[in-house]
Amino acid sequence: MESRIQDLETRLTFQEDLLGKLDDALASQQKQLIDINQRLSLVTEQLKLVQRELPSIQDERPPHY
Repeated sequence: MESRIQDLETRLTFQEDLLGKLDDALASQQKQLIDINQRLSLVTEQLKLVQRELPSIQDERPPHY
């Protein structure tokens, strides 16, 4: 009986440690995801600006005309 309790305590300790590591990994990934989303928003806005300017550039005649 004592060895079963000790085995369960060992498993619980291992699972608590693993849960802590998983929680840390999840928090780190969440921060990375927030950063990636912010960068994506910035790139999207820059692309929109370029696309707005593109028609005016395309309408211009080349200098050799």
